[in-house]
Amino acid sequence: MDHKQFTAALPREVLADLNATADAPGLRHLAGHFGLIGLFGVWIAQGWWLWPLAVVAQGITICFLFTLEHEATHKTPFRTLWINEWVGRVSGLLICQPFEWFRYFHLAHHRFTNIPDKDPELVAGGKPETWGQYIRHVSGLPFWGAMIGITVQNALGRDPGRYIPARARPRVVAEARWMLAIYAVALASLLVTPLLFWVWLLPCLVGQPFLRLYLLAEHGRCAFVANMFENTRTTCTNRIIRFLAWNMPYHVEHHTLPNVPFHRLPELHGHMEGRHAVTSEGYAAFTADYAKALR
Repeated sequence: MDHKQFTAALPREVLADLNATADAPGLRHLAGHFGLIGLFGVWIAQGWWLWPLAVVAQGITICFLFTLEHEATHKTPFRTLWINEWVGRVSGLLICQPFEWFRYFHLAHHRFTNIPDKDPELVAGGKPETWGQYIRHVSGLPFWGAMIGITVQNALGRDPGRYIPARARPRVVAEARWMLAIYAVALASLLVTPLLFWVWLLPCLVGQPFLRLYLLAEHGRCAFVANMFENTRTTCTNRIIRFLAWNMPYHVEHHTLPNVPFHRLPELHGHMEGRHAVTSEGYAAFTADYAKALR
């Protein structure tokens, strides 16, 4: 059974129920996620005991806003559309990944998941095969270079890529210009106080490698086929990672039915149990297996 057959076999009322969006679960999760960012920020700013460890925790918490921005592109974390849009924009601003641009990049990834020369994640070289590529990828430096370059190019009105429809390009340009203006103010603030460096910029740099390792598990070492049960991996993990990643470790589930909100993915996992072709027992196990195969 492939993912299309699985979807077709689900009772229509079950599918409709799984696809139903709601504001309350997302707002609770959002309060928890941004509450952690605020907590770690105060910890760092006050210089409390073990504050350097708080810098790492802050970086992980901020960088994993990627998963929230990702969900917002599907308009599923919240029923209210404007909340999805603004949460996506703010998350993208904090990790330097333009939301309007990423929406179409990511939808193309769903349309051509793990298909060489079509999936934009593969075209961008997101699956390292040698130790040199791996170290460079996990460092996060290629991500920062790409996102800064894309934001500047978008602000200049240059071609944002073949995945961006003409109707969306004015929004892409406007968003990039606002982002650069906000970044300029943030950088200027460093002349007065180094606060943003310690609670935002430095944490993002040290937290990005953790996100890179997490993201590799989604499709790394999966088959280059159209079947979501084979080209995507669900990773068994703990509640902390599931919380930070907005349940995206249930990644086969998400790719099979991308309209299912994050808080219903555990339930979808139950419906799908026994049909997964690619899984991993935790991110440490996946990372070890991935590293063994590097040239």
